[in-house]
Amino acid sequence: MPEGHTLHRLAGELTRCFAGDTVAAASPQGRFSEGAALLDATRMDAVESWGKHLFAHFETERILHVHLGLYGTFLTTLPPAEPPRGAVRLRLTSQRAVADLRGPTVCAVVTPEQRATLVSRLGPDPLRADADPERGWALVRRSRRSLASLLMDQSVISGIGNVYRAEILFRHRLAPTAPGQLVVRGVWDELWEDLVVLMHQGVETGRIDTVLPIHETRPASDSPLTEGRRGEVYVYRRTGQPCLVCGTRVRTRVVEGRNLYWCPTCQRRSGRRRRSEPRHL
Repeated sequence: MPEGHTLHRLAGELTRCFAGDTVAAASPQGRFSEGAALLDATRMDAVESWGKHLFAHFETERILHVHLGLYGTFLTTLPPAEPPRGAVRLRLTSQRAVADLRGPTVCAVVTPEQRATLVSRLGPDPLRADADPERGWALVRRSRRSLASLLMDQSVISGIGNVYRAEILFRHRLAPTAPGQLVVRGVWDELWEDLVVLMHQGVETGRIDTVLPIHETRPASDSPLTEGRRGEVYVYRRTGQPCLVCGTRVRTRVVEGRNLYWCPTCQRRSGRRRRSEPRHL
C-alpha cells in the first residue's frame, strides 16, 4: 500500500497537471459514471493529501476522494490519450494531461462537510503544515497497545505504513512490543520530528531511505540511489539478514495484519528516558 509520501507526491503532480483547468471526467469502466458526470466540465482548483487519502477540489465545491488501497494506481500522461486499457475507474482529461485511476479502494465525490468528517478521524500527517502531533500523543500516552500497533493506526499518525513503522522504531531503538503508555513526551517528540524529516525526504526523492551514512552498505560511488529504486532500509524486508548496526539477525512477526521487522538487540527501549540510554541512532 502506498505510504504518505507517495500520496503527497501524487497530489503535487495532479495539482501541477490539472489545477486551474476545466477537466473532462469519464468512467471507461462504468463503475463511477455518476460520480464522473458530477465532475465533468468543471474546473479543478487543487489537489491535497491527508495521510493515505487524496482529495481533488473542484469549483463546484465537489471533492473527489480517492484511497488507492493495496492495488490502486493514478497515473498521469501527456495528451493525446490512448484508448483506455483495462479497468479504468476514472479518466481525467485536460489540455495539459490525462490521468487514469485504476483499482482504488475508495473513489467517491464528497462534500466539504463529508471531507471534514473523514479527516477529523485521521491523525496528524507529518507532511502537512497544519499537523498537530499533540493529537497523536494524546492517544499514545494512555494506550496499552504496542507501539507497533499504534503506529499503524491512522488515527494516531496519518500516512505511516509498514516501511516507516519498522524503520522509525529501529532508528529510535524502540521495542515494537512496548506499550504506548510507557513512552515519555520527549521520545514522542523526537520520533515525530524524525518522521517529518524522513517523509519530506521521501517526497523529494520518491523513495524511502532511512540508513545513516555511517551504516550504509553501498559503495560511495553508488550513492545516491537513482530515482525509482526502493531505497536503503535498516530492517524492512530483511528477515534473517544481519542488522546493519549490531549484526544480530533481523526478525519478523505479524502485527496489525502486516509483517513487522525489528532487531531484538538494538530495539530494547521501552520509551522511557534513561540518562545512559541513547536517544536514537
